[in-house]
Amino acid sequence: MRVLVDTCIWSLALRRRRRTEREKRIVDALEELIRELRVVMICPVRQEILSGIRVEEDFVRVRDRLRAFPDLALEPFDFELAAEYYNRCRAIGIQGSNTDLLLCALAVRRHLAVFTVDRDFERFHARLGVALFVPAPSA
Repeated sequence: MRVLVDTCIWSLALRRRRRTEREKRIVDALEELIRELRVVMICPVRQEILSGIRVEEDFVRVRDRLRAFPDLALEPFDFELAAEYYNRCRAIGIQGSNTDLLLCALAVRRHLAVFTVDRDFERFHARLGVALFVPAPSA
């Protein structure tokens, strides 16, 4: 199964210098997905990753690394479904960003899993049926 990688995972891999053991395992899992050509990128995630990088050289380095990943073409229906999910979740007290609900819509509609450490996705999984990518435990 192909995997939509959330901003928090990319940020951990591309922007953080120091990592805990848990974070290293997450980055290792991302690297394995990249080797297996299973990573899916979307433009809104690309924008989130690049936004807020203060040092121009760092921005260029991250931008250039991300260019290796083509963006999944999005259709109006993807955004409509994301809005529907947003409204459905909000009606029962679950908050989420537009990008998060777009990831959910794409995951459900296109049979993708989402790789994230954002705990909100556990609620999205329970309510919307979003598949989550869980890295295999390290040996």
